[in-house]
Amino acid sequence: MKSLFIFSKCLMLMVLSQPVKSNEIDRAKAWEHFVNDYSKQVQRKLKEKSVPGAALSITHMEFGDLAKGYGRTKVKNGKKVNGRTRFRLASVSKTFAGSLTAKLAAENRVDLDKYVADYLPIFLDSQYSTLRVYHLLSHSSGLVPNAYDNLIESRMSYQDIYPRLLKVESLCKPGICYGYQNVMFSLVGNVIEQATGLSYETWLNEFMFKPLGMKDAGLGFEHMTSNDNYALPHVKGRKNWHTARLKKHYYKVAPAAGVNASAEDMVTWLKAQLGAYPSVLSLDALTIQSRPFTRTKRELKRRVWRKYVDHAHYGLGWRIYDFEGETLYYHSGWVQGYRTDVVVIPYLGIGFSLLLNAESGVINQLTTNFIRDAIAVARGAEPR
Repeated sequence: MKSLFIFSKCLMLMVLSQPVKSNEIDRAKAWEHFVNDYSKQVQRKLKEKSVPGAALSITHMEFGDLAKGYGRTKVKNGKKVNGRTRFRLASVSKTFAGSLTAKLAAENRVDLDKYVADYLPIFLDSQYSTLRVYHLLSHSSGLVPNAYDNLIESRMSYQDIYPRLLKVESLCKPGICYGYQNVMFSLVGNVIEQATGLSYETWLNEFMFKPLGMKDAGLGFEHMTSNDNYALPHVKGRKNWHTARLKKHYYKVAPAAGVNASAEDMVTWLKAQLGAYPSVLSLDALTIQSRPFTRTKRELKRRVWRKYVDHAHYGLGWRIYDFEGETLYYHSGWVQGYRTDVVVIPYLGIGFSLLLNAESGVINQLTTNFIRDAIAVARGAEPR
């Protein structure tokens, strides 16, 4: 009698578990269908705009990853783009600087609340003596936006550029207003070296890229051109895309714009942002980087998604948005010949990256479509 009771109980549990299992299968199938359809959409749109090449990365913490290349590394006689083709990340590099600094802060190696002058004495007797480390990474230094970006594009070295910031009259006190920066942002590399005794490049290569297994990721022009599997930049002529010369300029501001990576690397980076590698990026580090330090009201007016975004802030190297009720982390990048986007939707376990070797605005709609439809599918609805 006792064995019959146990059998009946097990049978009941099996029956009750069937709807749950069936629901998981349905969700997995819906996600797979969405990713396949989206990949085809990317291919179609790139062809319509004649974009030379692209790298797509998608991850879902339950349902797997996609790392895919499209097109060619250059319009004439280029190699086929694959999952390991390197692209310039441009300002998506800032997400690496933000995450690394958050990691060092979580490990008590860097103090975000300390004055920059504590690490870099050149700031001691300046109008920026109260500038704190987190102001660098959250674009809240008080400087006019893009201060001295013109010098980045000159032959002047970074070491000669950044002291000039001290002579620029501020718009507001540190922490009060938002002003997007590349030169000022990159001072975090100097801070990290002074605080730890190791260079920014060493920290990224040895404590981020290598332990994460990001085989194609690295910093700088020499890394980008180390073999022929890299996507060259393209600019638009009157009718067609033309291969441009790969320029070194923005590589000099490594934390702001110096990282190169492939589609496979970006899948790993997305998973790290979703907590898959706690030994490299702990929950504490992920929490620190996603604190909404600075309000960015202008982002609410971006044409492609102003009807979706309700709140916009900047954390440490990451933009933070409320997109149709979901918190997401985002960044875009743009240097001559490249456009890049990265998106993390933490509570849904979803990540996305799209890298183009052309300055095409098609990336704006493709990224928006992914965010909108991925959220819909995760909520059990149909893509729009």
